[in-house]
Amino acid sequence: MSSKARQKGILEQLKVGEESSVKELADLFETSDITIRRDLIALSGKGLLVRTHGGAMLPESTGFHQKESRNNEAKGYIGKLAASYVKAGDVIFMDCGSTVFQMCKHLRRLEKLTIITNSLPVVTELLGQPGFTINLAGGEIDAGRKAVHGSVALEHMVRYKADKAFVGVDGFSLANGLSASGEKEASMTLAMGSRAKKTYLLCDATKLEKDSYLQFAAPSLFDFLVTDKSVTTDMINKYRKAGIMMVC
Repeated sequence: MSSKARQKGILEQLKVGEESSVKELADLFETSDITIRRDLIALSGKGLLVRTHGGAMLPESTGFHQKESRNNEAKGYIGKLAASYVKAGDVIFMDCGSTVFQMCKHLRRLEKLTIITNSLPVVTELLGQPGFTINLAGGEIDAGRKAVHGSVALEHMVRYKADKAFVGVDGFSLANGLSASGEKEASMTLAMGSRAKKTYLLCDATKLEKDSYLQFAAPSLFDFLVTDKSVTTDMINKYRKAGIMMVC
């Protein structure tokens, strides 16, 4: 297979999944890891993909709306389930993840709630809801993720404490813990998780036992892993044996 044909195939493969590893691509195209890495470097130089730790993803995979459109049914289920753990009068952190955003419509049932967030979609969705107090972090706005990030936003977050934190992640594995596609998301997840009495990690089953670019926290950061019904019984048993509190 020519490099041109292989590179075209790599881009088509990345459209199917959020991310592919060098090994997965090497096996798929029956070539060496070195050859795949050269292809990724070439495609990255043209702006056609983003290289990650051990693999690659499409540039648009990092945007909020693209993430929101993936696995909608699973994310909707997780959002509804996570929202059921929120009580009237709670103070909660909500990050900018598309799965966390799915909680919004289910929170409207509450008469009183305080939300501390860096997510512009969360603010847009719940601003003006009677009995709700919305606390938006200040700082630089990431247009793609529609979120506030940076040192000022982090300084804002650590001033507060919450009853519960609801955070998303790009990957989670027992071996390497939580992982993200960049430092911005990781820093905000750490800030929220460390300032809440209970932390809920919202993660659809496709991200379990998957590692993304940046491994940044051990499983001890969260108290509950909220996932969807497609998670296997074997994985549930494996996680529970490791001390992970599963909600699905």
